[in-house]
Amino acid sequence: MLSDLKKSISSQFLASIKMLENAIDMCPENIWHYRNDFSDFWYIVYHSLFWVDFYLTESPDDYIPFNGIGLSELDYDGILPDKVFEKQELKSFLEHCRAKCKDKIKNLDEEKASQIYKFGNLEMTYLELLLYNLRHLQHHTGQLNLILRQQIDSAPKWVRKTE
Repeated sequence: MLSDLKKSISSQFLASIKMLENAIDMCPENIWHYRNDFSDFWYIVYHSLFWVDFYLTESPDDYIPFNGIGLSELDYDGILPDKVFEKQELKSFLEHCRAKCKDKIKNLDEEKASQIYKFGNLEMTYLELLLYNLRHLQHHTGQLNLILRQQIDSAPKWVRKTE
């Protein structure tokens, strides 16, 4: 049962990562750099990837930001990162998250799946955290697709699953 569950979660999680990648690729530079604070296209991409990476880490205390990305997302009052991240920087971050996702799901066993994950007021099993993480990613990918539809009258196609 766990083997089938892992295949399904991996397929859907990686499909969500692919949908984010497609949105990044489709975004024109003028939309990428459009300044509107927390609804900036680049910021939504950064935010999504930060939390994918963070929640794929065994324990919040063990989290090490990818390539100096920083920890501004953990600021309780909410602050923007020190700089606007360029597409290629976040595409590298996305590749890191994709590889980490594959590894974490591949190595998931029943003990790890049932382990309790705690961060702030978030408390759930690691298995549920994977689903929570996937939903968060897809939520923000939907936001990005809406921005693209509003700004360039187009958006990437739906990705059903990946292998």
